[in-house]
Amino acid sequence: MTEHPTTPAGKPTSYSRVTLSRIMTAVDVNLYGTVHGGVLMKFVDDVAGAAAARHSGGTAVTASIDEIVFSEPVRVGDLVHAHAQVNWTGNTSMEVGVKVVAERWDSAEDEPVRVATAYLVFVGVDVGGAPRAVRPVLPETVEDERRYKEAEIRRAHRLAKRRAIQAHRAS
Repeated sequence: MTEHPTTPAGKPTSYSRVTLSRIMTAVDVNLYGTVHGGVLMKFVDDVAGAAAARHSGGTAVTASIDEIVFSEPVRVGDLVHAHAQVNWTGNTSMEVGVKVVAERWDSAEDEPVRVATAYLVFVGVDVGGAPRAVRPVLPETVEDERRYKEAEIRRAHRLAKRRAIQAHRAS
């Protein structure tokens, strides 16, 4: 008799939420004197990976960065917070949304400024690196439901784009 793997029990959206924070330093800057986009991209990938691993209960690897938008520059001395959560899950993959905000070093009493947003796709993998089932995410709030539905739209667009490119190459 062949055993079929079962999908683990679902977890609420809040279970996957992770925040990482760090102060940006002079080693993080680009030629323009602001924090290099690549530094922020790594920070985004780190926090998203932590959320994906927490939600899936094990190793999860970055499959793609669906979108990253830099909306404001980050400066040396800013205290930057990256907030992540799993928005959507499939059989082995999951979308993680990330919001990055900065507390300006020279105006610490002001509200944090949103500096970037991103959507990443992770795949749960076993010890051999093969995809493994991930538990479903269970949206808890109206905002979580909105994120889930928008993640499905982004997934449909990714799949349609992949099919269109494959069809073009085949012609």
